[in-house]
Amino acid sequence: MTKSTITQNGSARDPSVELASRRTGMSFQRTRMAADRTLMAVIRTSLALISFGFTIAEAFHKLQEANVLTRSESAMNFGLALVALGIAVLAIGIVYHIRFMLGLRAERESMMTVGLIHGESRFPASQTLIAALLLLLIGVAAIISMLIRFTPPFA
Repeated sequence: MTKSTITQNGSARDPSVELASRRTGMSFQRTRMAADRTLMAVIRTSLALISFGFTIAEAFHKLQEANVLTRSESAMNFGLALVALGIAVLAIGIVYHIRFMLGLRAERESMMTVGLIHGESRFPASQTLIAALLLLLIGVAAIISMLIRFTPPFA
């Protein structure tokens, strides 16, 4: 039976320790990708809420302009509420993702410092997070345009 030791520079003398270190390092990559997939699910949900709410409000606004309906405020409010809910879901998802990733990076850094894992590969910028931030901006622009367009002018 051989004793597992790690040398000063972090290289393992025992092949099983080296393999375990590499598997642990790869688990951080898998966890990062799982967090991205979770954020993509949040994006899909919020995109559905934002687009459905915008469509409802816009459809009822057009019906009111065509004098098919005399009042459509409740449908427009429902559309605005869906868009606001979509924006809120997305904002909460983004904050959760950022906090989770910062914690994951800190844990990875501490394990690299101790020499339990190798740190050759870096965490790339999350394209999913960039897409989520862009969708958040689009959602905010959509609700602002809806509020400006659907708010009755005060005379």
